[in-house]
Amino acid sequence: MMRGLRWPILGVMLAIAITSTMDARGLFNFSALPLAPLLCLLSYLQRLPAGTVGFRWGERRCYLPAVLYPLGAATVLIAAAGMAGAMDLSHVDWKKTALRLVLLALATALGAIITEEGFFRGWLWASLERAGLPFGQIVIWTSIAFSLWHWSAVMLNTGFEPPRSQVPVYMINVAVLGAIWGLLRWHSGSVIVTSVSHGVWNAMAYVLFGFGSKAGALGIRDTGIYGPEVGVFGLALNLAFLAALWLWYRRLANQTAGET
Repeated sequence: MMRGLRWPILGVMLAIAITSTMDARGLFNFSALPLAPLLCLLSYLQRLPAGTVGFRWGERRCYLPAVLYPLGAATVLIAAAGMAGAMDLSHVDWKKTALRLVLLALATALGAIITEEGFFRGWLWASLERAGLPFGQIVIWTSIAFSLWHWSAVMLNTGFEPPRSQVPVYMINVAVLGAIWGLLRWHSGSVIVTSVSHGVWNAMAYVLFGFGSKAGALGIRDTGIYGPEVGVFGLALNLAFLAALWLWYRRLANQTAGET
């Protein structure tokens, strides 16, 4: 087993080292890009077919939870912040905000296919699968690796830099997000599905709620509570969705097994 894990361990260490180095040198906006050639190289060296890595469309029905999840989470957080009087909509340019939402969702979805999703839910997933790890462990380890890869974004001088008190919540939340996208990947067999969800999530989180210590379009300052990634309410919502998705997919799997 350990011999089969050499490639996953090496690949994750390289990814973290390269991204951390770029973040430390002020190249945060480009530090995910090396994941693309890295996943191509590792997939080639391991002889992992594109379909095994997740480069397939997936069934249409798989895109519904992928899109509804970030939209639903953002809606609940917005409603909670609104009822608490934590929003300031006095300066919102709705047309500009809508355009930014669409552009960021598209850009992230397209980029994630060959970077974050392609690497963690693609190559790493397939590599751990080849090593013989069961499905549950693959979800856990890819999610932990995904979270660790993000450490430099919040600990180094990248411009993201949430308050230190929010860093633990952020790191746990990223692992939970990774697990959610891992379940979507397992159900669909596609990193395109997970990339669409990733794109919608980033657009809603960063355009509406802000980035680091910067407020988003909704003017929510108390991100420690209402932030989708750094807020305790956001973490609770993500954990609830992860549990619901796990139960739903397990039920579907049991039904399929019963039919056969």
